[in-house]
Amino acid sequence: MASPFGSGAVRRLGALPAYAWLMLFLLLPLGSLLLEVAIESDALSVSLRDDALLGTAAWNTILLGAGTATLSLLAGAPLARAVARLSEGRRQLMLVLLGVPLTFSGLVIAYGFILAFGRAGFITQLIAMLGADPAVVGKWIYSTGGLAFAYGYYLIPRVALIMVPLFANLDRRPYDAALTLGAPPWRAWLDTDFRELAPSFAAIWCLIAAVAMGTYGTALALAGTQINILPLLIYLKISDGSGDFPMAAALSLLLLGMCVLVLAAGEWATRGRDRLLVTH
Repeated sequence: MASPFGSGAVRRLGALPAYAWLMLFLLLPLGSLLLEVAIESDALSVSLRDDALLGTAAWNTILLGAGTATLSLLAGAPLARAVARLSEGRRQLMLVLLGVPLTFSGLVIAYGFILAFGRAGFITQLIAMLGADPAVVGKWIYSTGGLAFAYGYYLIPRVALIMVPLFANLDRRPYDAALTLGAPPWRAWLDTDFRELAPSFAAIWCLIAAVAMGTYGTALALAGTQINILPLLIYLKISDGSGDFPMAAALSLLLLGMCVLVLAAGEWATRGRDRLLVTH
């Protein structure tokens, strides 16, 4: 006798928790932001036009995301390639060690970088012994570039963890064949491995950029509100007695839209590779 619950019904019922999560943690908060912006749309259009900090904050956010993603990819890809070539036991150990920075909160990371690279930090004092001005050297960590550098502490291991399976499962025969035919190692890698992994590199770059653009805790703990980026500008709108919730909602939607566009670019890159593979 056939079950009263077909396979289609089981699949739909099994998806109910996912639909509930989507409604509770995405659609309802997003709907609240849209409603807040819609109610105050006329006043918000004037406020957004007259806000002198908005343009700089948006640009700094883009630079922060791009700089962090580039740094993380340049450091994380060679690390992942080296880990993928280890024996199975050593690789598992390295994967565990790479996961350690991901367990720290943004507050811990920020204080660690202040103690190391701040105006009185250990590294700053070592550089000062060489004749540099510690006030000048120590100020850099509180800039957008310094924030991107601090983000790399936990985003470089994230890139490496994502990319280790890519390198571990990569077919090395085209690379070895290119070397056999006389190509230098860098050219062989560009023509074989890089061409295969380029769409994945682009997708990972976009993912890391979106994460960096939306990160809030580390930036606040490291520099307070000294850095003009969108997450901290949103914080300013709802703290210190300001309570400008419509403006904060509008800025939140702007930041969300920027992150979605970056992630969509990464998705487009991987789909382009899939279409190319199907074509060939």
